[in-house]
Amino acid sequence: MHARSPWALHGVHVAAITPVRQPVVADIVVPGSKSVTNRALIIAALAEGASQLSGVLRSDDAYWCIEALRQLGVRVDVGPEVVLVEGTGGSWPNVDTEVYTGAGGTAARFLTSALAAGHGSWTIRGSRRMNERPMGELFQALLSLGASITPLSERPHTLPIRLKANGLAGGTLRMSGATSSQFISGMLIAAPYAQSPLTVEIVDHIVQHAYVHITLDMMREFGARVHEAPGLTAIEVEASRYIAREYAIEADASTACYFWAAAALTGGQVRVQNLRYDTRQPDVHFVDVLAQMGCAVDTSGQGIVVQGPERLRGGMTISMKEMSDQTLTLAFIAPFADGPISITDVEHIRHHESDRLHVIVQTLRSIGIAVDERADGVTIYPGTPHGARLSSFDDHRVAMAASLMGLLVPGIEIEDPGCVSKTCPTFFDKLRELGIQVTLS
Repeated sequence: MHARSPWALHGVHVAAITPVRQPVVADIVVPGSKSVTNRALIIAALAEGASQLSGVLRSDDAYWCIEALRQLGVRVDVGPEVVLVEGTGGSWPNVDTEVYTGAGGTAARFLTSALAAGHGSWTIRGSRRMNERPMGELFQALLSLGASITPLSERPHTLPIRLKANGLAGGTLRMSGATSSQFISGMLIAAPYAQSPLTVEIVDHIVQHAYVHITLDMMREFGARVHEAPGLTAIEVEASRYIAREYAIEADASTACYFWAAAALTGGQVRVQNLRYDTRQPDVHFVDVLAQMGCAVDTSGQGIVVQGPERLRGGMTISMKEMSDQTLTLAFIAPFADGPISITDVEHIRHHESDRLHVIVQTLRSIGIAVDERADGVTIYPGTPHGARLSSFDDHRVAMAASLMGLLVPGIEIEDPGCVSKTCPTFFDKLRELGIQVTLS
């Protein structure tokens, strides 16, 4: 199944990045958050009444989430500035249909949970890669609360499935958060519609606490009653209903990181105007990593400013567990530091859009950089990369992060750059706003 949407960057096979002749200096506005967008769409669809969402990210993941909701009979009107979602009150209009979620883990995992809280029978499919990504922890949780799930492939713990739902029982649910926080968020989003209060107890750890906090904050803003223990070891959700509202989606911190990294690499200065340091989005703390590497970071005024040093500092070990989407960004700027950089605690990113740790190793070795690979991370050594045509591995974050090396290295080209549309179809336009020459062909 295809993952590119009508909102994608189409007709482009290669992106060539021309090295900059001077430091990158710019103020920039970044699009809305992918993670917040899909949470808001699904919660608004569950709510009672019509919600108005502003700042919705127009990306592949958001498009397929909207289309999935429409397949379920939800009215979603996409305007120039606002998306109107007519809530269902938890009763899905189409109770026997096929739902396609694209490549988005948020849409696939959150919608599966939301459907299980209702009544009906649905076939749920994702893109080729989404149909390979793990769903077993979520399936087990839903089964324990009364859902019926029939695998439609030889893999019992992934999409596609046939889901038969007759509501979810409440009670106590024990879950692992070690593979993906999205399993936890998915259950929480559905929990207000359970037949009685639901408590989710975490049996080990959550790989990215911040995304669960984003979920809880939004649930409360839409009227859910939620109580969590310190450290998110247990979360109780009362049986209730979401109430429609106007909701503004904030800028995407993950996307902002590529532009801050451009300043870090070139000794330049980039201000992201529409993002605050006190956001719940964990990737904003990538600026703290850049500060460790010698950048000056200013969060005191409007937006966040990163000023790059003459040369990035290395010789450190960095856990990227809580902001693992930026592992690739750090890995692809690491060769330009003055010492080795070890990245740890990110074994779970082997199960994202690609095996991202293996992609780092394969990509950097192909351009002459020494890398050590471990189960949960990599160590990258300083070097002088040479130009090459690099695979994007159909992974948006690989394409965006690898493009950064082209700011300093002649001859860097990215194959299939349209995959950036999963998160940021305008990524290469944004690079041009920074004064970077990008040739799409």
